[in-house]
Amino acid sequence: MTGLFLKAFGLVFLAEMGDKTQLSAMGLAAAARGGRNGVLAVFLGSALALCVTSAIAAVAGGWVSEHVPPRVVKAVSGILFLAFGALFLREALCGGGGATLAADGGVQP
Repeated sequence: MTGLFLKAFGLVFLAEMGDKTQLSAMGLAAAARGGRNGVLAVFLGSALALCVTSAIAAVAGGWVSEHVPPRVVKAVSGILFLAFGALFLREALCGGGGATLAADGGVQP
C-alpha cells in the first residue's frame, strides 16, 4: 500500500505543478483581501476541492476496474488521449476560437 500511495502522491503532485488549478489558487491568494486568513481560506478551499475530486476519481476507477476489462480501459484511454491531443494541436495550429471563462465568471467569446 505504501508504494501505491507514493505513486499516487508523486503522479498527482507532478501533474498539478503549474496546472491551471495551481495558477487559479495562486491568483485567488494574491487577490485575497483577508491577509493570512484569506490565504488560509484559499488553501483550505482548494485542498478540499482536490480531495473531493480525487475521491471521486478513486471511486470511479475502482468501479471501472471491477466492471471493465483492463484491455478495454487501455484502448479507450489511448483513443481519448489521442483525440484530445489532436483537438489541442488543431486549436494551437489553427487558432483557438473557443470561448473562455472571464475573471468575473462570465463567458468571453
